[in-house]
Amino acid sequence: MQTNQTLSLPNMGCGTWAWGNQLLWGYNESMDDQLQQVFNLCVNNGVTLFDTGDSYGTGRLNGRSELLLGRFAREYDGINKNNICIATKLAAYPWRWTRKSIISACHASAKRLGKNVDLVQMHWSTANYAPWQEVGLLDGLADLYEQGLVKGVGLSNYGTKRLLWVHKRFQERGIPIKTLQVQYSLLSTYPVTELGLKDVCDDLGIKLIAYSPLALGLLTGKFSENGNFPKGVRGFLFKQILPGIKGVLGTLQEIANSRNKTMSQVAINWCICKGTIPIPGAKNLEQAQQNIGALGWFLNDGEVAELDNAAAKSEKKMVQNIFQTR
Repeated sequence: MQTNQTLSLPNMGCGTWAWGNQLLWGYNESMDDQLQQVFNLCVNNGVTLFDTGDSYGTGRLNGRSELLLGRFAREYDGINKNNICIATKLAAYPWRWTRKSIISACHASAKRLGKNVDLVQMHWSTANYAPWQEVGLLDGLADLYEQGLVKGVGLSNYGTKRLLWVHKRFQERGIPIKTLQVQYSLLSTYPVTELGLKDVCDDLGIKLIAYSPLALGLLTGKFSENGNFPKGVRGFLFKQILPGIKGVLGTLQEIANSRNKTMSQVAINWCICKGTIPIPGAKNLEQAQQNIGALGWFLNDGEVAELDNAAAKSEKKMVQNIFQTR
């Protein structure tokens, strides 16, 4: 029984990995009012796609991101309310391997959201370490769409080869793949340039979502080799990468200055110009406002080429997600 409605996707979304994550992003519950304001501001400005995951939220706060999104969506009453699209990713945990386990996981997400998931995505492929596990998970994903429990189905961290394999399986059941989400930014061009993912997605009618378009904050221009680093894992990573990305940051700065935009806005706009939907995160109103400033204008071909060139020459790249398949 298919009663799926169409899913409208905006030019940019909002990532909510930080909403509930204490370890990497320093979340605490006192931030919730601010996060609700972030949500409202985004929707008001046409940023209606919110990306989450059932593994988001550390320790006892597991599932926090979904709970907050459900609450914010219910309480929002303004323009674009009917366009809100909550996309969740279901983790391929080792104990999940039957189609029923993925259906149960989606029901649990829907319970936290207080509504059906709009776009359900496989968080990662198990192809690199347990290819047999994926068959049941993907069958469950297709069942969710067939039963009309979700409006669309997507994948995350899949490369070209594995995407084509899944596409063939789904095509046999008449299930369209709506989106594919990969780490993509000026410091992480690998999935698109080396795997040719964008061309394949275009051929198959799949929209490419770019997560981490600001490379965890490296492309914001806020951090420098001699300045303050963020705490914890991010700080360690930044120390390794910052010295090797001067060319990219310099080019971003030049274009930002000439455009009267910020480096973040230029980096996000570059992703949009590449035909992807970037989903930068926002923990406060200032960051959300910054992100929104990436909309309503486009870099010209010359500027895109300059950034491409700087990215290609960059001595350092962003660390790839370990689950990214070929």
